[in-house]
Amino acid sequence: MTMTIDAPRSQKPAKKNTNWEKWGWIYMRVSGVLLVVLVFGHLASNLLLTEGGVHAINFGFVAGKLASPFWQVWDTLLLWLALIHGGNGMRTIVNDYVTRPGVAKTLKVLLFISVAVLVLLGTLVIYTLNPCPAGTPADLLPSFCPAV
Repeated sequence: MTMTIDAPRSQKPAKKNTNWEKWGWIYMRVSGVLLVVLVFGHLASNLLLTEGGVHAINFGFVAGKLASPFWQVWDTLLLWLALIHGGNGMRTIVNDYVTRPGVAKTLKVLLFISVAVLVLLGTLVIYTLNPCPAGTPADLLPSFCPAV
């Protein structure tokens, strides 16, 4: 008596899916730790180590800090990590509390678009801020700009 086994339905190897929930969970933990360091470093440098504390912070102070490549990178990391961290947290809330698939998908698309736009605009401000543009009338320039 011989026994035969039918061929499996699919000859293709199993497709490996990326576990996005796992990577989102890992991102939240890693970015949370980095954000604590970045935020407290930002607060310490602006409030504790600056002469005059909070009263010294004005447009000139911010423009001066953003002229430094170190602070550009620091603020870019802070911006990107915070916005993506917050967007991922909101995505988790949508997954947990929105039961209608169409509404959930719409909210997640709107969330993605808003995070992407804010990251793009914030990054542009960090790297393109010029408080003293050439050709601007002197009466429109801040007081710290050199007279041209």
